[in-house]
Amino acid sequence: MRLLLNEADASDCFQETFVSALQFSQRQTVANWAGLLQRIATSRALDQLRRRLRERPLCNKQATSDDLLWRGANPLQEAEAVELSDRLRVALAQLPVTQSHAFCLRHLSGMEYGEIANAMGISLSAASGLIHRARAALEHSLLGATANESKSS
Repeated sequence: MRLLLNEADASDCFQETFVSALQFSQRQTVANWAGLLQRIATSRALDQLRRRLRERPLCNKQATSDDLLWRGANPLQEAEAVELSDRLRVALAQLPVTQSHAFCLRHLSGMEYGEIANAMGISLSAASGLIHRARAALEHSLLGATANESKSS
């Protein structure tokens, strides 16, 4: 829900996650159910986000009360929060899949590096590297967009 900000999309993602996990468990033994569910849910949410961004340009999106991240903030802060979250979603969707998964598992799901490595089936240093590269790419993307907006203003 934090990534999609749409209840219907989140419900679809939830159902797809459990169906995929069940199918996976029929093929092989699952050692870490929590990690598997987190990884599948993140993957499905990112896939849904990428589909949504391909089908509907971001600039046509109208903010709704469900989109507002900080309830009770002043209207300017609410508008800035919606804009920043939209830009972050676009930037996440443009990252390589493994980087966006690792970043979301760390910063949206709150998983520790070791848990991420285990859930993704990679080493701890590989997980750390993915998250570091994702952060750097997101920073470059978001700061670059801000700098371009400042120049055009």
